[in-house]
Amino acid sequence: MMEPEEIARLKVLMEWEGQRTAPPEGFPVLPDMPAGRYTSPEYFALEQQHVFRKSWLFAGHLDEIPEPGCYMRWHNAGDPIVIVHGMDGVVRAFHNTCRHRGAPVVTEDRGKSSRLMCGYHNWTYKTDGSLVGVPERRDFPKDFDMSCRGLLPVRCELFGKVIYVNFDMDAMPLLDWLGPLAREWEEFAFDRIRLAARHSFDLQCNWKVAMEANMEVYHVPFIHPNTVAPLVDSSRNLNTIYPNGHARMLAPPPRQTDREHVRAIDSPPGWQQIDSVGELGRTCTQSYTLFPNWVSPLSNYFVPPLVFWPTSLGTTRLELVTMALDWGDAPAPDLWTVPDASQPNGRQMSPIILEDTQFGEAIQHSMQGSAFRSVPLSYQEARIYSFHQSLDRMIGPENVPEHLRVEPVIGAEWVWPNDPRVSQMAREAASAGSHVPAAAE
Repeated sequence: MMEPEEIARLKVLMEWEGQRTAPPEGFPVLPDMPAGRYTSPEYFALEQQHVFRKSWLFAGHLDEIPEPGCYMRWHNAGDPIVIVHGMDGVVRAFHNTCRHRGAPVVTEDRGKSSRLMCGYHNWTYKTDGSLVGVPERRDFPKDFDMSCRGLLPVRCELFGKVIYVNFDMDAMPLLDWLGPLAREWEEFAFDRIRLAARHSFDLQCNWKVAMEANMEVYHVPFIHPNTVAPLVDSSRNLNTIYPNGHARMLAPPPRQTDREHVRAIDSPPGWQQIDSVGELGRTCTQSYTLFPNWVSPLSNYFVPPLVFWPTSLGTTRLELVTMALDWGDAPAPDLWTVPDASQPNGRQMSPIILEDTQFGEAIQHSMQGSAFRSVPLSYQEARIYSFHQSLDRMIGPENVPEHLRVEPVIGAEWVWPNDPRVSQMAREAASAGSHVPAAAE
């Protein structure tokens, strides 16, 4: 939860962003990023091996496995796993691989059972993963130790009711991974929100091409002139870089727009406000990048992440998720998709998402050409450069071929809680004879 002093400081910084005439003093010149980061099979393999095997990844919501014995399959990051609501009430994740001859222990997307049983030879496991049943046990050696043949675990932790997994058994705890985001997200009621909608769409572009469209507002006036631009003042956008690759974008509405009033008018009956959300979540666009593949604006009505899953070098599966407070008997809210009349009960992406994804395939095709050689980024796109620094850091710079590396020019002095912009703003105010609110100093 943000303190009033922090809110005041961020509001002043947003105004300062709108008035600056150049990047902040001391902000590094961002070197061109190598084009191969989007087109190289070698770099894609490094991402798969190091980034998606070592990061905390969004897996689902407790509503999908609401009771003890419920389970769900999950296979968005390589190895197939099963997430189980244990009979003891603990949510766990396991590799969906029988310890006998590798058959899956779960073959349905969702189900409920007090036991998980491989259909090939009926090896049976409890919901805590322990092996408890082996048919024809007499045919195995007398010293065959069932206690060490349980399902292999995958790290699984919850933030509120949202489930995350990590293939690295030595990874830091989820709360440490979230860092300051965990505190800032308290006001958005992760412990009370329900899963309202979850849909997937396949995109014909590299996952970073798709994701980066949601990591800057430089494009907003041009791609979203009638949808996002009337609600976001891109000139006053404030980016914050966090540890572990995360980031936040905070943008107020244009001065003539009352964002809180617009949200209230646009909200259909049954949509419940999250009463604990603070001023910025009600009045601004407050969007977070959760490294490596989650981007979500958070507001007083929704937690609606967009999650980008690489399916090949040039293809991506985009998950569009809406989480909200209980909507009672009203239709479940869905921020990102709309009905598709061409198929029964079908959904298609909303206009805003279509605007962001419409160029993805063309961009990827263009990137494959010889004219695409490097990527120059502006200060307003610093979240993207910082994101790429985090990719290389997780992979290990020594593992990245030199021609594919980005230079780590954004140093720790620009990572929360540090912010040289505050000092510059104070100096400019003093030079002009004006006063910076104490909360912003």
